[in-house]
Amino acid sequence: MESQFPPNSTIVLVHAAWADGSCWSNVILPLQQRGLRVICAPIPMTTLSDDTATLSRGLERTSGPVVLVGHAYSGAVIAAVQEDRVKSLVFVAALAPDEGEPVAKVFYRDEPHPDQPKMVPDSHNLVWMPEDAFARALAHKASADQASVAAALQRPIALPCVQEPVKKPLWKTKPAWYLVAEEDRMINPKTQRFMAERMGAKIHSHRVDHTPMYSEPKVVVDVIVEAARLTLGDSEVSGRAANR
Repeated sequence: MESQFPPNSTIVLVHAAWADGSCWSNVILPLQQRGLRVICAPIPMTTLSDDTATLSRGLERTSGPVVLVGHAYSGAVIAAVQEDRVKSLVFVAALAPDEGEPVAKVFYRDEPHPDQPKMVPDSHNLVWMPEDAFARALAHKASADQASVAAALQRPIALPCVQEPVKKPLWKTKPAWYLVAEEDRMINPKTQRFMAERMGAKIHSHRVDHTPMYSEPKVVVDVIVEAARLTLGDSEVSGRAANR
């Protein structure tokens, strides 16, 4: 079947803290089957500036129009890049600080869920997640096996990532979509809705946990495909999406 998208249309998936690109495994093939190129961009999670620069280098692997997709912490990262070929942004239960705000400010904006684990940096200023927190808070609706694998694969995030104030975010000039995770135990759903409304995003709200890529991948795929369909094609349609 012929793709409805322009040649070299690419979805760039960016992982969050305590994860790597494998967290997107359940959504990659469904996106490819719709005629989209997909890459997972690794970020070092050392500072927000480092992560943004790494993502910008990753975009050099693409040549056509791009939709950037960020989960949790990487919402700040996808909004920090400057690349004209980025046509839209998709935030999956993601953090979206405004200009001058650090990630920590929006993360701690509202009351945390009782099961949100305490996050304390180690002697290297790295924050690791307790292994039981994956089944309890990060991926409590995923299978036990999936939560166990995610815990084993986790990568730490350095404290400077959440302390650095962001520059003018890309969502001020590009259309955005936001998947609100109504049963999130890491980022208060109230906070998610606040950020989504502030950026003027197209909001999809579902009864999913913090990592719907594991437990409800179709929900994630559908939001990404909608953003791609409305922003990667005809420029007039893309313009209307940007100005909705």
